[in-house]
This record gives sequence, structure tokens and C-alpha cells, in this order.
Amino acid sequence: MDREDAKEFKERCSQCAAVSWGLTDEGKYYCTSCHNVTERSKEVTDTGAIPNARIKAISRGQKNKKKLEKGCDWYVCEGFQYILYHQAEALKTLGVGPELKNEVLHNFWKRYLEKSKQAYCKNPIYTSGRQAKVLEDNLPHSDWASEPELLSDSMWAPESGAESLSDFQTSKHFPSTRATQPESVFICSGSLDGVEYSDRKEKGIVKMTVPRTLALCGLALLWQREAIALSDLLRFVEEDHIPYINAYQHFPEEMKLYGRDKGIFTIESWPDYEEIYKNMIEIAIFLDLPRFPDITEDCYLHPNVLCMKYLMEVNLPDEMHGLTCQVVKMTGIGEVDFLTFDPIAKMKRAVKYDVQAVAVIVVVLKLLFLLDDNLEWSLSDHAEEYNGMNDEDKPWFNFRKWYQVMKKSFDKKKQDWEEARAKYMWKSEKPLYYSHIDRSVAYKRREMVENLQRQFSTLAESTPTTEKKSPSSFQFSWTAEDTCFHGHRLQGVLLKKGQALVTKNSLYWLSTQKFCKSYCKHVTTYEESNFSLSYQFIISAFSFLLRIKTSLLHEEVSLVEKKLFKKKYSEAKQSSSRSKREKK
Repeated sequence: MDREDAKEFKERCSQCAAVSWGLTDEGKYYCTSCHNVTERSKEVTDTGAIPNARIKAISRGQKNKKKLEKGCDWYVCEGFQYILYHQAEALKTLGVGPELKNEVLHNFWKRYLEKSKQAYCKNPIYTSGRQAKVLEDNLPHSDWASEPELLSDSMWAPESGAESLSDFQTSKHFPSTRATQPESVFICSGSLDGVEYSDRKEKGIVKMTVPRTLALCGLALLWQREAIALSDLLRFVEEDHIPYINAYQHFPEEMKLYGRDKGIFTIESWPDYEEIYKNMIEIAIFLDLPRFPDITEDCYLHPNVLCMKYLMEVNLPDEMHGLTCQVVKMTGIGEVDFLTFDPIAKMKRAVKYDVQAVAVIVVVLKLLFLLDDNLEWSLSDHAEEYNGMNDEDKPWFNFRKWYQVMKKSFDKKKQDWEEARAKYMWKSEKPLYYSHIDRSVAYKRREMVENLQRQFSTLAESTPTTEKKSPSSFQFSWTAEDTCFHGHRLQGVLLKKGQALVTKNSLYWLSTQKFCKSYCKHVTTYEESNFSLSYQFIISAFSFLLRIKTSLLHEEVSLVEKKLFKKKYSEAKQSSSRSKREKK
């Protein structure tokens, strides 16, 4: 649609009387105001007036346009490979080491293609009746120690344009088969195997999806023990630092995407923590990955390190870190065998590292302040009285003042977050269409929508702000003296007993006394009305910080308490069984 080449056409539009013409892909004139398409086509009458170079350029352009309209042969797994490539590039921009992309994620992806029988095997799926080409070097199928050499740079790091895609297509790994299939198939899909991929339901095969690309990135980050937890990864996606929503926009122009491909590559919701976490475990088991590298005390994902990070994030005193370390030691959740992910172990368990660390902090807050809507306020009165009489010493931590500062900050942050989500443009800049026949209609509609948006913004005297926030490990910054509690002391809630410090609070209430049965999908239920307002605020604030459901954090708090108060739980269990016998 070239407006410059349509300037010579001066007739008025029969519908709106405007003189504003563009050219369709077929060379016909259309009105840019009302999108009325005429029967008139652009003709070149005087070839002598046009330089030879221009004639060649026009000829070449028409040929390329025809090629682009038709598209090239590509498979669904190639689309996911492009998404993974750009996600890995984004992670590298965020400071992750290049080996995550070039080695770890690269090999995970090759292993997935082999396990799902899409490549690196003698008989790839969707090639019945055809002899599939395979790699010249015989790739091992199960020996992880002798990992096959990496894919060629042209496959894993494709350049923009037709050349790299062509190289990708003619590689030995994927057979070129579009010519052998009926044309009706491609009205329903731009990819070679879009229809088959959508309908594929093979037992034991984990189909790749856009959320599972994030799960694969999460596994690579865990393998490398990078300083990015799962909640950080999903937040970076939300802040548009990592491609996820409309990730197909990174596909080369030659990879036409329509029909069934829309259902495969389009996403209409934000990534969910629990879903990605479960997908990570599912993919790791499917790939038959070995035990991951050990999570030791010097790793970012160790609870002692994460607890310090989240204490800084939520503006709590530094002295609390000593107490969190004690809880981690007493519960055993800091042990290497507990923290290290082992997909081939009998008890397949992956730790929610960030959720677990926050749960430890909640338990420590309960140990110090009880959080029963009574004791925490009484201790705040004592702290306020001491701070008023001692201006020179470091102030005692005042729970009430902390609550007021944090509630104001969290409410503001949450409001901004909700507004940003409400204003988010789900439609992509690259329109999707059902088939290549509908392409011109889709692009015209998209142009009309953009024009309407510009006109509305002008009328409203506002310009849409699409500023991208700078990536940061922290969501809050506490620097002002009147709002920063990092240096405050816990002397008002601790007592010295010999050489040790103990809490003034001698009571503790369990977050749950009854866990769900083993066949239940969740550990326990969380109903706000059953808990104090202080506990509700802390659970909701921490949950928002991690972008998880409050019930998920409550469950993790209950699991930490179960390890810390084994005796108390066993007594509760015995009394419950005794009362049942008495009823009988």
C-alpha cells in the first residue's frame, strides 16, 4: 500500500469525495479515508521517462511481494524456537550469562525436539509416506553426559530477513513438505503442521505452548542458579522486558501466521505462577533431566539470601535476618538435598524458592508480634514511648508506623499496577488473519483502528504513554529517614535470657491445624474472615509482591510452621483423633 505511487490519481472518491489514495497489494487504488476500493489499477504508460534502475526495482519489488504473500515453509516448533531465542536474548540483556542461551537453554530445546519426535530422530512426526532427513552425526538419545554438539548459529540465532529463514528451512533437521500437501490445509494454517499440531493428542508427549517457553527459561535459570527467581521472571514478562504477549511479532515476515496458528501462538492472559511452576516440573520430567546443580548457601535461591532480599524489599529491620536464618536451620529447608531439584528422584519435588523465603519472614513476624490484632499494637505503644524519650539511640521498630507506611505504598503500587493492566493493548501491531486471502482486510482494519485511537487521543488531549520501566530486582526503594526501617532495632520485642535473646511473645497460633487429604490438589484453604486483619494485610502485601494468590502463600506458611512446630502439630492431631473417638 504505497501512497507515494498513488499521488498521480486525482479523482474524488465516489463514497466520501476525498482525494486520498493508496495502492493495494494487487495494484488497485483504495481510499485511505473510507477504504473504498476502485476498479482502477495503476498503469505505467511512459516507460521512457522512468530510469532503468527504477524499472528493475519495481520488477524486483513485485517479485518479493509475491513471495512474501505466499510465505515460506515453516513448522510450529520453528515458531517456538524464535520465541525462545528472543526470550534468551532478553534475559541476556537483563544480565544473565550468555552460556544460559548458548549452552543450557539450547540443549534443553534440542532435547525437547528429540523427545517430542519433532526433530533429531529418524522418523519425525507428520512425515508419513516421506523419508525424513536426519542429522549426519548420530545424536545419542539418552546419554546426557555426551551431549550432542550445538545447533548451527543460523538455526539458533537467526538473522532477520529471508536468507536466515531459508537456511533454517533447508537444514537437515526438518523436511520440506508443503508441496506434497493439499492446498486446503494451508487455508487453515500458515505453518506446515499447524492443523496436525493443534489436533495432536499423544499420551506421554508434552506439547510446547507459549507459557511452556517461560517454563523452559525458568528451568534454564534454575540450572544456571541465576539471580532471577520465578516471580522475578514473570514480573519482567509483565513489564515487557521479556517477550511473551504477542511474541509472534518477532517472527520473520516470511513466516506467515494465520488460522490454527493463532490458537497456538496467541496469548490472552498473563502468566500464572502456579501454572508455570507446574509446567517446569512437567517438562523436566518429560526431558528426563538429571539432578540440577546444588543450591548452596552462596546461591541467590538459598532461603538465607532470599530472606535478606525480601526483608529489604518490604522495609523490615536488618536484625530480623538472624531470626529467619534460625528458622531456616531449625526447619531444615536450607539443606542442599532439600533445595536441589531432582526430576528423576522418586519424590519429584521442586521448591518454590521465593514463596518459601517470604513464608519464613511471615513466620518470624508471627513469632515476634503474634499478629492477633492485639499484641502487635501493644508492642507498638511501648516502641513509640521509648522512641519519644530517646532521640539519640537507634529507634525501636514500631509495627504500627511500619504498617501505615507500607499500606500507603502498597495501595499506591497496586493501583498503578491495576491501571496499567486495564490500559494494556492486547492487540498486536502485526495483525492476525484467518487465511492469506483475508490479509488485506486485516491490515485495513488495523489501520482504521490506529487512526481512531489517534483521533480519540487528540480529542482527549492526551498522548498514550508507552514508557517501559527500567528492569530492577526491587520494586520499592526505601531511602528517606522517616520511611526506612532497615536500621531499626528489635530490642522492644526481644528479651535477653543468659547469652541468648528470646521473644517477649511466648504464644503462637498455627496458620492451619488441619491439612487437606493427600488426594486434594491444595494443602489447605485460606478464608480471610478466619484470620486477623494484621495477618490478612501481610499475606496480601507479600502475595502482591510476588504476584501470586494469597492462598498459595498461606499454604507455604503452613508448611514452614509444620516443620517448625512438629510437636504442636502432633498434639493437635492427637486431640482431634481423641475427640472423634469420644463422639463415637
